[in-house]
Order: sequence, then C-alpha cells, then structure tokens
Amino acid sequence: MRLSANLMKPKASEILTAYLKQCNEPPWTSYFVKFRDVENDQRGRSHFNWTLDSGANYHILRTGCYPYMKYHCSKRAIQDLSMEDKFFRFLKVINLGLPMLFYGLAAIHLISHTELVHLPNGDRVPIYFLYAEDKGSMH
Repeated sequence: MRLSANLMKPKASEILTAYLKQCNEPPWTSYFVKFRDVENDQRGRSHFNWTLDSGANYHILRTGCYPYMKYHCSKRAIQDLSMEDKFFRFLKVINLGLPMLFYGLAAIHLISHTELVHLPNGDRVPIYFLYAEDKGSMH
C-alpha cells in the first residue's frame, strides 16, 4: 500500500522516464540524481535498455556515485546488454566502488546546473548536471 505522494519518494525509474519525456526524447542525456531524493528501484543494474511507451529505446549506463546516482542515456535500438551489464558490475566490485565514490565526491564541486523533473503526480524532483545541456544536440 502506497502512502501519500508527499510521504513517498519517487522511484528512480519514474524520474528517468519523466525526464526523457520532458526533454522530448533527446538523442542523449547525462544527469545525476541524489540518493536521498529517490527510491532506488534499479539497484544492481549498470547497463540496460529502457523503452518508453512511445517505443523509443535508450541504452542506460547507471552507477552509484555517492551521494548521487549517475545516468547516461543514449537513444539506440534494443540490444542484448546482459554481458556489458555483468562486466560493469564486476568492475565496480573489484574496485570496491572507490572510483565511483570519488566521482560522486568530485561531482559535488563540479555540478553547475540543476533542472526540475515534473512527475505525473505533480511532484518535482531536482536533477543535476556538470553543465547545462543543449537539448536535442547529438554531442
């Protein structure tokens, strides 16, 4: 049973979907979201397909970099990403997650742009960027 929307954190997957739609399905995007702002419903997933209800598919590279989760999204055809997903997970384990921790700590000082993701229930959640993106740009 869900509590009131004000008492529950939105799922990270809801933020992902809402942002891609909000930006009119860009060719790519890369953002951070704070762990404290979302429910981490994609835990353990590093490289995977994410298909919107429009049929657009994205390859998602995702990692925890405390205090953030980092998403890199590229609009691409569906592919079997299971081997890459296992490989990226393996790298994180053998490195004890230290590179990602340092990346997250550095991001605290490097982030220069914030946007709000508007969710269907009316909530707004901030996401963070190293720099403002040119929406729709191929690079």
